[in-house]
Amino acid sequence: MESRPGSPVRTGKQIVPELQFPIYGRMSAPSAIRYAKMNGLGNEIVVVDLRGSPKKFTAEAAAAIAARPDTHFDQMMVLHDPPSPGLDARILIYNTDGSLAQACGNGTRCVGLLANRDTGRSAFKYVSDGGLLDVTFASAASIAVDMGEPRFGWQDIPLSEPFHDTRRIELQVGPANNPIIHSPAVVNVGNPHAVFWVDDPAAIDLARIGPMLENHPLFPERANISIARVDSRDAITLRTWERGAGLTRACGSAACAAAVSAARIGLTDRKLTVTLPGGPLVIEWRADNHIIMTGPAELEHEGTLDQIPLAAAS
Repeated sequence: MESRPGSPVRTGKQIVPELQFPIYGRMSAPSAIRYAKMNGLGNEIVVVDLRGSPKKFTAEAAAAIAARPDTHFDQMMVLHDPPSPGLDARILIYNTDGSLAQACGNGTRCVGLLANRDTGRSAFKYVSDGGLLDVTFASAASIAVDMGEPRFGWQDIPLSEPFHDTRRIELQVGPANNPIIHSPAVVNVGNPHAVFWVDDPAAIDLARIGPMLENHPLFPERANISIARVDSRDAITLRTWERGAGLTRACGSAACAAAVSAARIGLTDRKLTVTLPGGPLVIEWRADNHIIMTGPAELEHEGTLDQIPLAAAS
């Protein structure tokens, strides 16, 4: 089904209009591990609320949940008690392989959708390993997340060796005289990203190239790898191989990385639409240096997780 900018993207899965019990609330019993299966532009998200519990997921438990058909995810957003007043929760973000991510814009919009449904509020504040995440809910089709400020220093991305100009770095795939892709922009928007500019994103075998570049020695913490095309001053087309998850229909932080990188070298304006395989996101790199991502989120179904071992939270 063709999507319209600002409208929810239908995935062919049944969308449940209301939860049978609140996800956005404290656990009623240690054995009742509740989850909501959601998506942001087709990016598969599971949300779990562990506030009020001293437990957390192990990497092995997270990977086991991702392996189940009913709870498969690209990212799992796990809410824990907030570390300080004024925050709604601390969010730990797990990739498919059980590794931790620092930021997930699509997942944060999903958390915001549930939070609005369960509290009636329209503004929320979270913290992840990537920093503060302010969420503003207008509708299910328009949830804005402040993704914070981009970092361009090579040591902040991080890279394993100095590059003083991270708008384009020396990295290529293919023969030296005729590379398939080359000279990516690199940036940290809560997690590390490399963005390669190409004429046709669909022509690049990202499933083959992505794993190699994700684990390239230049990226000591691995990296999200994106293939992007500038369509106009206010439009980009994007495909992403997501660190720890693989090919994805949408990666919100990658959309932010591509938008900021394009504006930084003068290819686009600072507010534009980024079209991913799952649909469009509106990205604005504001004058205060914050990146605002706006897009939809959907709830697919809810349930409980059984026989999942948890570890004591440190």
